[in-house]
Amino acid sequence: MVFWNLKTTRLEAFKPGIMSRAEIGVNLVMVYMEIDPGREDTGHEHPFDQVGVILEGRMEMFVGAERKVLDRGDAYFIASGQRHGWRTFNQKVKLLDVSQTQKR
Repeated sequence: MVFWNLKTTRLEAFKPGIMSRAEIGVNLVMVYMEIDPGREDTGHEHPFDQVGVILEGRMEMFVGAERKVLDRGDAYFIASGQRHGWRTFNQKVKLLDVSQTQKR
């Protein structure tokens, strides 16, 4: 699909507490996510760059040694190989995330 309307697009369960929609191309993956309150990813890394923007809500994110609370309109860039993670607070977070496809 070429176009999405984030108000009406159908989401699927990705992980507990996370609903998402992904479009996977040859070089890029675009993902819209809705993350429930009180969720956390304690950290991971991967061999590709990743960027995103918070569309609604607020979350704390760490990238390497840097930690920041992100609000609506804030964006992030995670370079390949950097350990990163996040946690949500008392409201749902909606975000748009783009990364490179994983080479198999």
